[in-house]
Amino acid sequence: MYKITFKKSAEKEIQKLPSSIVTRIVPVIEGLSMNPRPTGSKKLAGSKENIWRIRVGDYRVVYLIAEEVRIVEVRRIGHRKDIYK
Repeated sequence: MYKITFKKSAEKEIQKLPSSIVTRIVPVIEGLSMNPRPTGSKKLAGSKENIWRIRVGDYRVVYLIAEEVRIVEVRRIGHRKDIYK
């Protein structure tokens, strides 16, 4: 089982989202503790770190998997048009 942590900026991003979106995103993030690479997740190319993303409708959750300490750190949460900038 993996521990879920949030970067401070990701906490602020999730607070700015509409509550209807948050209710869809939170269970997906909680599911990452059991399986950090669920169906539909993709490793981001061009990154030297172990950074992945999962899609939740038009929104994306970008996270880092630290295998050696079994931590999933949520880095960014946002709409797909803004998340990769």
